[in-house]
Amino acid sequence: MEEEKMELRDINRSSEDKFTKAAKPSSFFERIIQPCIAELVGTMFFVFIGCVSVIENVEAAGRLQPALVHGLAVAVLVACMAEISGSHFNPPFTLAIFLCGGMQLAMVIPYLISQLVGGVLGAAMSKVMTSRENYINATGAAFTILKSDEQIGGAVFAEMAMTCLVTMVVLLGAVNGKSKSPMVPFLVGCTVIVNILAGGDVSGTCLNPARALGPALLAGHWDYHWVYWVGPIGGSLIAVALLRLLLGDEKIRVILK
Repeated sequence: MEEEKMELRDINRSSEDKFTKAAKPSSFFERIIQPCIAELVGTMFFVFIGCVSVIENVEAAGRLQPALVHGLAVAVLVACMAEISGSHFNPPFTLAIFLCGGMQLAMVIPYLISQLVGGVLGAAMSKVMTSRENYINATGAAFTILKSDEQIGGAVFAEMAMTCLVTMVVLLGAVNGKSKSPMVPFLVGCTVIVNILAGGDVSGTCLNPARALGPALLAGHWDYHWVYWVGPIGGSLIAVALLRLLLGDEKIRVILK
């Protein structure tokens, strides 16, 4: 009888220890610093791989290579770092996730800074890796498809609509409790591939200001650069409105609860 009591006591103590460990708050490094590092590193490698795929694809026909490279890079990086930072790697994603209650306000600015710095570092890495001739021919993988004001309307709409689509995939798959899915990395990666194949010839399919800023800064190409901020941010806000008003679960929706 005493042995049974001792075993029961040991089990209870073990359970209490596990509970104590689980309830113990994580360190400042893991709560604040590590997620920002993950956002910087993830964005850096995404922009690096994406830029290289464009720079080394100047003479190739079609957009299949950049589409696959960007989409697969997103899928791999999201899968690897989701448990560290949430794997945003995109300022409009961070804005949308915050507005849907998926992150704290205090982390928004650090995330945005980390992503933009990561984008610049990734563009710098691509410049070091590729030949000078190819780099110049591709304008450092900056978005150069817009040549006249007549194209602006379609390009802004394209960036807005396609960013809205991929942001909805992120929000529904990772934030919305009713539709969360472990397949988010695959879903987001596929959406990026589809968007680039569909809209690459209209706007270049940036969908990410961090992806646009790095190459523009390194190559000194700022023509119509604002399109790649206004379109993606506008698209993410539309996605937020759709979730907050119609598609989100009760915690996210602000009306019709």
